[in-house]
Amino acid sequence: PNIKLEANIGSCVSFLDLLINNKNGILSTSVHHKPAAEPCVVPFISDHPRHVFSNIIQAALLRAVRYSSTFDIFEKERRAIRLTLLYNVYPFRYIDTHFRKFFGRSLSKSSMIPFIANENQFLVMRNTLLPKLTVKERETQHRIAAARLSKETKDTNDKEKMTTITTISRQNKPNKFTNTLFLHYTHEQRLHTLKRDIHKIYSEIFHNALSMDLRLIVGHRNHRNTGHELIQKRPHRNILKPTPLPNTIKKKPERRIVN
Repeated sequence: PNIKLEANIGSCVSFLDLLINNKNGILSTSVHHKPAAEPCVVPFISDHPRHVFSNIIQAALLRAVRYSSTFDIFEKERRAIRLTLLYNVYPFRYIDTHFRKFFGRSLSKSSMIPFIANENQFLVMRNTLLPKLTVKERETQHRIAAARLSKETKDTNDKEKMTTITTISRQNKPNKFTNTLFLHYTHEQRLHTLKRDIHKIYSEIFHNALSMDLRLIVGHRNHRNTGHELIQKRPHRNILKPTPLPNTIKKKPERRIVN
């Protein structure tokens, strides 16, 4: 509710702390400072933990490198950062130490100045720092990863729970075919009484045997029809060989022309 967005069309547009400038079709970016902004940060003499002051310097320099599209723009922002720190009673040596720590690999060991001095060093450092995630981006990725992991864990637990329930239900479900003997025969019209005869013979022979605990189920299979035979396996060569049709067309007698 306290953020108000205004439409602005022109060669120079600002969005939050980023300033985009269009000069003859060439876009350049820099850090945007509001006109009413004061050069104030946490004073060095305030009662804060020591890491707060170093983080202020590191964050300001990182924002300057990421937002500055050219070395000249970065140099102006670097000088503004240094003046702001001096205005807030940061010691010279403390500023130089953290500047050198930030620029680190971009500076040679023999360099006396605690900052980069040419365009090539700036571009190398900028290309190195741009792909790195900021603190907020890392926090966002951690939240996304945590939410995804939580969802996957929940899905896995639900799946394992369902598998366990299914396994238990299958184990508890009685098998009605435990003591069952299946017997199948090919169905034919002349054998329509075969099922009854098999049951009768089984009862007479195994009347007092232990196998009487088994339940006999007699079933039948149908004959394979012609279509099934032709589809499932290769038919005989005689069936595949075409039969020539008899020639029923009679030839017309030839006409002779008599002179």
